[in-house]
Amino acid sequence: MTDIDTYVRQLAQTRKDLEGFDPDAWNAFSSLVKTTSKRGALPEKVKEIIMVALGVADHCQFCIGVHTKKAIEAGATRQEIMEGAMMAIPMGGGPSMAFMRHVIDACDEYGAR
Repeated sequence: MTDIDTYVRQLAQTRKDLEGFDPDAWNAFSSLVKTTSKRGALPEKVKEIIMVALGVADHCQFCIGVHTKKAIEAGATRQEIMEGAMMAIPMGGGPSMAFMRHVIDACDEYGAR
């Protein structure tokens, strides 16, 4: 068992807390996420894989967990997620390589095939 599901649950609670604290700010952020995430030239799974790579580059285990789960739900394979996430390594070097651990754990946790 990894901490990935804990991160995903913590992030969900943080969302609820922030929404309660400042609904207008939360709604503005939520609207931005929905607008940039909607299907366009890139399918949802590709956008989620990009978000995984950004999570690796930014060293955000919360982002990695949530977006790996969403990528899998959108039909991404383990191979696609890993290849996409590894694109962060040349940009972020050793720290990004180390954060690949969270991608591997999230793939395991959420059953990526």
